[in-house]
Amino acid sequence: MPWLRRRPAADSPLAHRDFVLYVAATVATAFAIEMSFVAIGWQVYAIHRDPLDLGLVGLAMFLPLPLLALPAGHLSDRYPRRTVLALAIALDAAVAVGLLAVTRAGAEQTWPFFALAFGTGVASAVGPQAILVKALAQRSVALQLSVIVGPAVGGLLFALDPELVYVVSSVFSLAALAAILAMHIGRAGARAVTPDLASVLGGVRLVRRTPVLLGAISLDLFAVLFGGAVALLPVFARDVLEVGPAGLGLLRAAPAVGALGAAIVLAHRPVYRRAGRTLLTVVALYGITIVVFGLSETMWLSLVALAAGGAVDTVSVVLRQTILPLVTPDELRGRVTAVEMVFISASNELGAFESGVAAALLGAVPAVVVGGVVTIGVALTWTRLFPQLAQVDRLDELRPVEVAT
Repeated sequence: MPWLRRRPAADSPLAHRDFVLYVAATVATAFAIEMSFVAIGWQVYAIHRDPLDLGLVGLAMFLPLPLLALPAGHLSDRYPRRTVLALAIALDAAVAVGLLAVTRAGAEQTWPFFALAFGTGVASAVGPQAILVKALAQRSVALQLSVIVGPAVGGLLFALDPELVYVVSSVFSLAALAAILAMHIGRAGARAVTPDLASVLGGVRLVRRTPVLLGAISLDLFAVLFGGAVALLPVFARDVLEVGPAGLGLLRAAPAVGALGAAIVLAHRPVYRRAGRTLLTVVALYGITIVVFGLSETMWLSLVALAAGGAVDTVSVVLRQTILPLVTPDELRGRVTAVEMVFISASNELGAFESGVAAALLGAVPAVVVGGVVTIGVALTWTRLFPQLAQVDRLDELRPVEVAT
């Protein structure tokens, strides 16, 4: 059967060895992280039954980002990116081993989880986020497969034995490290740049004076900051829906199911026109899905709402990650990516802290519903605050902005 021997087309990203290794490392890392998050959420919430503890995990992951992301972005523009990424993945593997040790000791206190979450934040700050514009949709498909399977497997393994989650997570992290070290590209450093403050802050200045960049990055920050419900899934799984750790795994996997469907559609039918307005529209739709999830009292509706949220969020991510490198000069890409990382982590990890605080004050359900409403308001407000972003039409017409010399 000839189709079994068919090779990827020459212009396909899968025809490139290093891209395949990079995707394999991304998938393995995501699998390890997603499995661990299911176990961490259940264990941390079980200690005191306080949603604020879940928020503190997010805060611990966020704290290294403002301190390290900008200098790390500068380093990724100067030194071999493969080496820096390998160090970050090695730290992820060490965190997984630490979580295994904490679990074997009984996991009766929250502070070890906070400390290890801080280590995960350091790895996220140091690890450069490679931008492959032509392969974003294909990479998203592979990534979402791991994010779907990871939480489900993590929930099942935790139900069997909590230690198994972290053993398997360690194995996947080490596999990711091996894949990165086998890559040929990324071994050479960029040209030497004097590591002064002005150079490190080059990405910040470019984002600040480019409305399209500032609008796209800050939109994600404020939308997900208030519209995040993932951090509170252990509360919903245990107290609202009463579905146990296996159900928690399914809830965490649901957004990735929707994201996978959206990634497949985008791989075949990418957004060609009205990109800016599409970005703002899907953020508003994301807020609606969060409201529906918060009000749901049945497992099936919660899964549907989370899957729909994952789908529209993927459209937002692909559009933003396509716009940013297209308008960013290559010599500043690492530093602009570092700025984006700070914003993304603020929206995810700091958003988890906001969700935990809000749930402790208002209750989990009101906190999620109010957050979804605020997200809708953010999308409507950004349409007026950043008309340049709303007016972006064809992505292939975007060009890098000029850098002042």
